Amino acid sequence: MVLPIVAYGDPVLKQKAKDIAEDYPNLKELIANMEETMHNAYGVGLAAPQVGLPIRMFMVDTSPFAEDEGLEEDQREFLADFKHTFINPIILEESGDEWAFNEGCLSIPDVREDVFRKPNIKVEYLDTDFKKHTIELSGLAARVFQHEYDHIEGVLFTDKLSSLKKRLIKSKLLNISKGKINVDYRMRFPNMKKKR
Repeated sequence: MVLPIVAYGDPVLKQKAKDIAEDYPNLKELIANMEETMHNAYGVGLAAPQVGLPIRMFMVDTSPFAEDEGLEEDQREFLADFKHTFINPIILEESGDEWAFNEGCLSIPDVREDVFRKPNIKVEYLDTDFKKHTIELSGLAARVFQHEYDHIEGVLFTDKLSSLKKRLIKSKLLNISKGKINVDYRMRFPNMKKKR
């Protein structure tokens, strides 16, 4: 089932999410619904707060980046197969020189800005069977992970922009929070029950 994506301005997007336990109610169904929601909106990642749940879980699917001709073949192959659900993740290390990439967000449609992030990360997480893993990610995979990780920390990519950039997009953000935007996926706007 496709869930409505919570729009900018909803307090759940600014909340630090809580860890979840193995007995979290209807978890498999939630994961399936989030995956369907992410693909329906052509996203490469989706965090639980974006569907209104302040829990530490998100998923990524970087396969759309595998089409990028500017990437090395091994990077394209990795991105094509990088589809994971991360439960209670922790970033253990970040390294390298920060680099800029033009980011967007399903909760903030039609706003894209350059965001600086470290290129390499080491992370720990639980998979959908609650088995613990530690992995290292770099490049676009690391970036998508960091963007979604920010969501469970109550941070949006717009929070990382300069005050000038924030001023320039202020009216756009206000319109999103009021539902004055056309999107081709289901959204839930602050102070409104349901809206397409």
